[in-house]
Amino acid sequence: MYSRTAMTWLPSQKCGAMTLMTGVLRWMAVSSSEGKGKERGGGVALYVRDCFDCIELDDCDDKVERLWVKMRGKANKEDILLGVCYRRPNQDEEADEDFYKRLAEVSQSLALVLMGDFYLPDICWKYNTAERKQSRRFLECVEDNFLMQLVNEPTRAGASLYLLFANRAGLVGDVVVRVCLGHSNHEILEL
Repeated sequence: MYSRTAMTWLPSQKCGAMTLMTGVLRWMAVSSSEGKGKERGGGVALYVRDCFDCIELDDCDDKVERLWVKMRGKANKEDILLGVCYRRPNQDEEADEDFYKRLAEVSQSLALVLMGDFYLPDICWKYNTAERKQSRRFLECVEDNFLMQLVNEPTRAGASLYLLFANRAGLVGDVVVRVCLGHSNHEILEL
């Protein structure tokens, strides 16, 4: 399976699935900054081949740019929950806690793959340490939900901002960090 996730500046859309190109569906969660004087859209997007049976699990959130989509398993395989998140650099602790609460709910019952730009550059993933309080709280949440962080290389300007987590071994194969695509300033994660 290949999916591309990113913070996006696509024009405003409602949440939900739409056909983007032949064989691919896109889900988009619109930015919470929309309608607040911003000149362009925003949010996160998830692209999944339409041969996978997927449903969106919740509505867009006003505080956190996130999206949860359940991919139904085939041939006696279990369902997988795909999560995409963009954490703003200046996101407040209340928004973080709202996200952590939802993550705790969804991580209990499903195989989970979570990806996104979490913008916590002070975290050292090798030693699971961090300088800032919000970053240490994020590490606690990762540990509390038994998530494994799978990116071992920097993804933007020498820092690991774009991260990939799974709550079970074997859900995601090898992760390779590739060069930037187009005008993006983030490297691509290839699964």
